[in-house]
Amino acid sequence: MGILEIVITALVAYLIGSVPTGYIIVKTAKGQDIREIGSGSTGATNVKRVMGKKWFFITLLLDAFKGALPVILAKIFCVSFTGIGLLPVIAAIAVILGHSKSVFLKFTGGKSVASGVGTILALNWVAGLIIAVIWAIVTYFSKYVSLGSIVALGLSPFIMYFTGAPAAYVGYCLLGAVYIIWLHRSNIQRLIKGEENKVRQ
Repeated sequence: MGILEIVITALVAYLIGSVPTGYIIVKTAKGQDIREIGSGSTGATNVKRVMGKKWFFITLLLDAFKGALPVILAKIFCVSFTGIGLLPVIAAIAVILGHSKSVFLKFTGGKSVASGVGTILALNWVAGLIIAVIWAIVTYFSKYVSLGSIVALGLSPFIMYFTGAPAAYVGYCLLGAVYIIWLHRSNIQRLIKGEENKVRQ
């Protein structure tokens, strides 16, 4: 039963994560492939380049919901490994992999920040809110979404630990932070060179 639950949880979460929110929005409204615009990402920041601020926030919220949903479902329906929180973590890992490597987009996608924060909110809402606030503050004052994302997710394992979460949740945040920062490696290079795009001028 435990192995079957792991497989089903991972598969369902990956498929939910693979739903390419930003791609669908831009393709439906503008008839354009967002992967051929700006950074090539399907995330909210790239959607903003095409659709404006309103759709930036809509995409952000939808991607966060997409990240939270499989984790919530795993918490409700999965009965194996409940003591260590393993299956919600497996759901969280699978959903961010789906978002960044969507099976519907030939394994391309976004950088999993909004969906990653959604998973953390579903795992531990206190830690998730703190991380979201840090992201908002750093992004607002620096004007760089990428910097806010890197700082907030980089701090996530420590925040999860100090809010008393299970070790599996802390480990997930550590792995997720490394993965998401790695996805932002080109942004880091542009930040160092002073060439990164600002969210507002």
